[in-house]
Amino acid sequence: MLAGGSSINTEYGPCLSAEQEESAPLLGNRQRTSGASFGLSVFNLMNAIMGSGILGLSYAMASTGVIGFSILLLIVALLAAYSIHLLLRMCIQSAVTSYEDLGMSAFGSIGKILVACTILIQNIGAMSSYLFIIKSELPSAVAGFLSGDHSGSWYLDGRILLIITCVCVVLPLALLPKIGFLGYTSSLSFFFMVYFAIVIVIKKWSIPCPLPLNHTIEYLQVSNNSECKPKLFEFSRESAFALPTMAFSFLCHTSVLPIYCELKSPSKSRMQNVANLGIVLSFIIYFISALFGYLTFYDKVDSELLQGYSKYLPSDVLVITVRLFILLAVLLTVPLIHFPARKAFIMMVFSSRPFSYARHILVTLALNIIIVLLAIYVPDIRNVFGVVGSTTSTCLLFVFPGLFYAKLSTEPYCSLQKLGACGLLVLGICIGACSLTLITVNWAYNE
Repeated sequence: MLAGGSSINTEYGPCLSAEQEESAPLLGNRQRTSGASFGLSVFNLMNAIMGSGILGLSYAMASTGVIGFSILLLIVALLAAYSIHLLLRMCIQSAVTSYEDLGMSAFGSIGKILVACTILIQNIGAMSSYLFIIKSELPSAVAGFLSGDHSGSWYLDGRILLIITCVCVVLPLALLPKIGFLGYTSSLSFFFMVYFAIVIVIKKWSIPCPLPLNHTIEYLQVSNNSECKPKLFEFSRESAFALPTMAFSFLCHTSVLPIYCELKSPSKSRMQNVANLGIVLSFIIYFISALFGYLTFYDKVDSELLQGYSKYLPSDVLVITVRLFILLAVLLTVPLIHFPARKAFIMMVFSSRPFSYARHILVTLALNIIIVLLAIYVPDIRNVFGVVGSTTSTCLLFVFPGLFYAKLSTEPYCSLQKLGACGLLVLGICIGACSLTLITVNWAYNE
């Protein structure tokens, strides 16, 4: 998700220099009369953090165990906060306004293109994960309003509904030259995620364990093989998807600098507090929804959590409302993600050419076709989380902050900050390489 309705205020410079940081409170009182408050900035950052990854964390807990998951999620959250700390230090030193500009400052046009390409792939993966939710959940939402048996009907085919939705809703909204109003309405998606977590907690006691064999709770026969005892630690081939899913879930770094630049009375310590509080609150919501989702289905939890509730509580009012809210959040968010994805592509390929409506339409159409095909032909949302999380998410979350700081900082290499940046770089490379290798091995084993 993107920060809801955030815009960059550049009236007094996009960001503060190192010397200006000392006088940030004075600037806030005497010059900057506008800007986002601390609370609104926290909300915007949480809106940037929380997205479709929340649907895959229960599966990640099932594949790592409750304690194992808790430790890994905490480590990822702490590393995310530390990498934001490095980004803010670089922002103050170089007065940049975006992640791409950091790449330009560190490695010239090659660095800028590398970051833009990474953001493009990350956004394509994010949009594909959202469209996968439409493909898997919209048929259940439609069936919830129908009586009788409609199995086999075209209007319950997720692929057909996905294509119709993208052609009629996503594509027209993404084609608009300006779509600022969706920035405000997309803020609703954050509240939808909170409501999702609340319903997951409530429905923990609505589904019996062991689970019914025929996917309805009224049926008396139950599976004797299902275990109802949570595992504290677990390691299997499926565990390879856990860390990438967590990295995918905590990625907000492309929104940090714009939020910092529009913060009222901006300073590094103030923005770091915004980031820390946003990550802590997101961690709590993520952990609660993952824990109670896992304690509901245990080893039978689906890689996309809502699919389990569609099986066992197909007509439950709360589940239906959650499904509708999640679908609405997707429809409001996908067109927004089109904009930075299209901007990144045009910047890489047509950076020296003036704006063209024909190019605008063709690039938007091509992106829409790509993400629809990915959503249709990728069989499992965990594959999206795994591949995107172990590559682009790991780069944006760990590798690039450490690499750029090591390059841009004038501190000696034996300094604590630079050693930490190098450690973050090495850790990110190891996490990404190991996760992608294990995921590839897992695919080969399944084949």
